[in-house]
Amino acid sequence: MSHASVTERRPSSLRGASLPSWSPWGIAVGALVLAVVIGLVGGLDSKVQWGLIAAILFILGTYGISARVEGRRQAKDRVATSLVWVCFLVAIVPLASLIWETAKRGVKVFDIYFLTHSMGVVADTETGGGIYHAIIGTLEQVGIATLIAVPIGVLTAVYLVEYGRGKLAKAVTFFVDVMTGIPSIVAGLFILSFWILILDMGYSGFAGSLALSILMMPVVVRSTEEMLKLVPNELREASLALGVPKWRTIIKVVLPTSIGGITTGVMLAVARITGETAPVLLLVWGTNFINTNPFSDPQASLPLYIYQQYANSAGSGAAYDRAWAAALALIAFVMILNLAARGIARWKAPKTGR
Repeated sequence: MSHASVTERRPSSLRGASLPSWSPWGIAVGALVLAVVIGLVGGLDSKVQWGLIAAILFILGTYGISARVEGRRQAKDRVATSLVWVCFLVAIVPLASLIWETAKRGVKVFDIYFLTHSMGVVADTETGGGIYHAIIGTLEQVGIATLIAVPIGVLTAVYLVEYGRGKLAKAVTFFVDVMTGIPSIVAGLFILSFWILILDMGYSGFAGSLALSILMMPVVVRSTEEMLKLVPNELREASLALGVPKWRTIIKVVLPTSIGGITTGVMLAVARITGETAPVLLLVWGTNFINTNPFSDPQASLPLYIYQQYANSAGSGAAYDRAWAAALALIAFVMILNLAARGIARWKAPKTGR
């Protein structure tokens, strides 16, 4: 036997037994079948229980089979991978189920008529009507909240990253962290007591925008702050070395470099406040008619429309259908915002090359 052939065979002799590539799928199918049998025999009607039993059997089966064939060390590695997949499925299945159920029920009345008409004189128990007035209210309220929160949030983040030192910066950081965890109902109560009860400004879309901006600011501050920290200090130092003032360096160098991440954070913050119901319920009050003036009189919005249709339906199938269709429109709106954020982030991402 030649020396070359001995060298070629030596690594294969050190390799232990291993399961085939299809083994995880085989174990998963076996666990699912066994879980169904256990569920039927045990009288378990919930499919969720079957799924949890299948997940436990899959992990235990993976460890037992892998430990017997490949050894305990490889078995532990496979169990860790199995746990990751199980956690992924546990997270994705409810989300997919929610989207599927909303789409299945919402498409019954989701059409051009539904998008271009308001409730007007249509009663909650009658067929017809749409969400045109709610779409206008949502766009105006979220738009005003964005105009208020984005400049304040971005400038606050610029201060914390570029200028913030000492007790004031620590205090600002602390209160931003506190605001991040504030429930939406608390922001609504604050604007209710100050804007409506003390200043007597009345219910309006603008009042709801004030509460939404409070919820949006900490998200914008945190996301912008993290993006600004990713800008290399070498860029700042190079600009300052050329005699450019610091404020001009921030405007011309720092912000353009991180504009993609900042825009993504803003879009995600907008998506976060779009579905808020509690501040709108307290401050905007809602109406079935079209109101294009957010600074006067009650105004509708999509989250409030969904709540009203479901709560005031009195068992009417037409109201339930409108609620599901409005929920589908709201999910589509948030999904479009997230896709736009991803597209902007990819478009504005720094170009890399060899």
